[in-house]
Amino acid sequence: MKNRRSFLKCTALLTFALPWACTSTDNSPQPATQETLNLPLVISTWSPNTLANAAAYQRLINRESLLDAVEAGIRVAEADSLDTSVGYGGLPDRTGKVVLDAAIMDNQGEFGSVIALENFKHPISIARKVLEESTHVYLCGEGAAEFAKAQGFQEEKLLTGSAEYAWKTWVANGAYDPLMTTRKIEERIKENHDTIGLLAIDENGDIAGGCSTSGLAFKARGRVGDSPIIGSGLFVDNEIGAATATGIGEEIAKVCGAHVIVEMMRQGMSPTEACREAIMRIVRKDEAKAREMQVCFIAINKKGEYGGYSMRPNFTYAVHSKEEGVKIVNSPFVFN
Repeated sequence: MKNRRSFLKCTALLTFALPWACTSTDNSPQPATQETLNLPLVISTWSPNTLANAAAYQRLINRESLLDAVEAGIRVAEADSLDTSVGYGGLPDRTGKVVLDAAIMDNQGEFGSVIALENFKHPISIARKVLEESTHVYLCGEGAAEFAKAQGFQEEKLLTGSAEYAWKTWVANGAYDPLMTTRKIEERIKENHDTIGLLAIDENGDIAGGCSTSGLAFKARGRVGDSPIIGSGLFVDNEIGAATATGIGEEIAKVCGAHVIVEMMRQGMSPTEACREAIMRIVRKDEAKAREMQVCFIAINKKGEYGGYSMRPNFTYAVHSKEEGVKIVNSPFVFN
């Protein structure tokens, strides 16, 4: 059965035209060649997301759809109460409310996003419904929640005891900083990780991606970062490749980071080179400021090559592929 968006698209056209193999750690990606594609392949931000990759990869092996794979993988991170920056267990905004953003993009260039969503554990699934069942790209706040309920999603409490304790401690001791210092972010990711961005390419070479986040801890009420914005935190062009991001979303959004990476790959750069170029666009704007933040990108291209780059050390990304099995890559970076 065609979904609503596909139906409308067809109508418009008619109008005009009457399990895991192994685990290893490496400091550099091992790109596939054009002749021996390393497919299917799943790549995601942060090493703990090997579990998310495994769920996505299994869907690809089962010949389920790319969106099934992306959604299944990201739902793993969203349900993890120990992941303090995604879904259930995410650290709240400055008012104590867990507010989530998510986006998903398919190989046809269709995009769905929910922004500032409260009380729903799996925003990636709701974003997919926006893509498939609405004529819109973005839904936010109360409107996104109403849409979720209309689609059959159930509301639930997302603020865990540990996240609430962290918030109350911050209220008692912290000064509000809408762009947390790099040190605070790095302390957080030593024990956990940040926004999940996940990209998948199936055995046919078709690509899709998604991302999900609760955003910066103790963020300003209403703050939105790069993750749910097309071309900033996520972009897919099935002719070229895809990219996604994690880190200080304000700076990523200012350079349309994911879109820049795909366009650089279009001009012949490798995924790693393209990720570095997006990072350097931030650096060239204000190097002193760039040294004090963490921004990270990952990307894949049509050939099954992958790569990543970060502003500072300690960014890892996870890969699950046909030839290499399960792998953790320590990203190259600009500043120590």
